[in-house]
Amino acid sequence: MKSTATFLTILAAATALSASVNAAELRMSWWGGGSRHEATQAALKICGEKYGHTINPEFTGWKGYLEKLTTQLAGGTEADIMQVNWPWLPLFSFKGDGFADLNSFKDTIDLSQWTDAQLDAATMNGKLNGLPLATTGRVFMFNKTVFDKAGLDLPKDWNELIADAAVIQEKLGEDSYPLEVTEDNPVLIIMLIATQKTGKDMIDPATNRMAWSLEELTDAVKFYGNLVDKHVTRSWKSWASEGNIKLYESPKWSDGKIAGSYEWDSTYFKYADPLEGKGELVPVSMLKVDGAVTEGVYRKPSMVFSISKRSENQKAAAEILNCLLTEKEGIEALGATRGLPASKIAAQTLMDAGVVRPELVSANEIVMAGTGPTVSPFNEHPRIRESFKDAIEMYAYGEFSAEEAADEIIYNVNDILEKYDQ
Repeated sequence: MKSTATFLTILAAATALSASVNAAELRMSWWGGGSRHEATQAALKICGEKYGHTINPEFTGWKGYLEKLTTQLAGGTEADIMQVNWPWLPLFSFKGDGFADLNSFKDTIDLSQWTDAQLDAATMNGKLNGLPLATTGRVFMFNKTVFDKAGLDLPKDWNELIADAAVIQEKLGEDSYPLEVTEDNPVLIIMLIATQKTGKDMIDPATNRMAWSLEELTDAVKFYGNLVDKHVTRSWKSWASEGNIKLYESPKWSDGKIAGSYEWDSTYFKYADPLEGKGELVPVSMLKVDGAVTEGVYRKPSMVFSISKRSENQKAAAEILNCLLTEKEGIEALGATRGLPASKIAAQTLMDAGVVRPELVSANEIVMAGTGPTVSPFNEHPRIRESFKDAIEMYAYGEFSAEEAADEIIYNVNDILEKYDQ
C-alpha cells in the first residue's frame, strides 16, 4: 500500500513537472471595443488554463493600432499572437516571411475548419500568415417597404434597378433614390462592374499590377456616371453638400428617401436598426450587368490572428489559437465579437446557441454563395484606395473624363505596386 501511494505521489509530481516545463508565457494584442476586450480576455483565461499557458492581453481601440503594430514589427517587439487587419498582410509580409507560417502547425490547428478559399486569402507567397476570423463581403440591401410603396419588386439585376429609379422618382418624389453610391461605394461599384464584365480582380496576382485595361476600366467608370444620370443614386456633389454624413445616420435613409445600399454583410444591423418600425431591410443576391461572366462578389477575411515569426513559443501560441477558434470553450467565450466566425465549427456553435441573429446569417450566405475571383489585399492598400477615390471624385465633379479618370487610376495603382517588386 505504501509503495502504491509513493508511486502515485511520484506520478503526480512528474505530471506537474511536465505541465510546468510545457507552460509558456505569451502576449496577445488586438483592437476593439469594450465587449470584444472583455470576451477576449475571458477566452484567453479559459484557453490558457486548458493548456497550461499564461497569456498577457494587450488591447486598444482601432485608432493608432496600425501605427503601434508597425513600430513593434519594425523593432521586433510584437506580441506572440496578433490581431491583424487583412489588408495589412502585404504591408508587413509581402513575401510571406513577416509572420509565422501556420501551415507548420497543421497538427496543432484544425485547418479543416476553414475553406481553401478562406485560407488562400490569408496566404502570402505560399505561407499561411493568419487564420481568418470572419469572412465578410459586400451585399446589396434594399428597403422593401419603399419598393412596395412604389409597386415594385426588389431588383434582380442592374437593368431592373435602373428602370425602378424612374418609377420611384415619379411615385415617391424627385428626392427619392433606390440606391446610395457615396463614400467608398463609387470605387466599390466601379470595381464590381469591371470584375463582372472581365472576370478579373483589380490586381493581377501573376504580375502584381492593374489587371483591367484602360478600355475596361473606362467602361466601368462610365457605368457609375450613368447611375447618377439615371437618378439611381445621388451625385457625389449632392452628398458632399450635406456634410458627407454616414448613410445610416441620415434622415434620408431612415425616412425611406434612399432605399438601398451596397454594404458589408457584417454591418447589416447598422443599417437595419434606423429603419425599425418604418421599413424592412432585405439583403439580395448580387445585381449583375448584361454579359457578366461572374457575380464579382467582393469577399475577404475581415481580420486574422497571426503568430509572430520571432515568438519563442510558437507551438503554445498555435494551441491557444486553435482553442479560441475551433474548441467549444474558446468559441463560446469569444462569441460573435468579431462577426460571424469563418471557422465552420465556431459559426455552427454560435448559431446553435442563438448568438448570431438569422438576418446576419442570411446576408453572409449571399456573400459566401457568390462567385468571383480571389480579392487581393492590395485592393484596400490605403494609398491605392485613396488615389482611386480621388480620381473618381475628379470625374464626379467634371474635372476628368471617364477615360482620364481610368488612366489616372491605372497609373497610380501600378506606381504604388511597383514599390513591392523588390
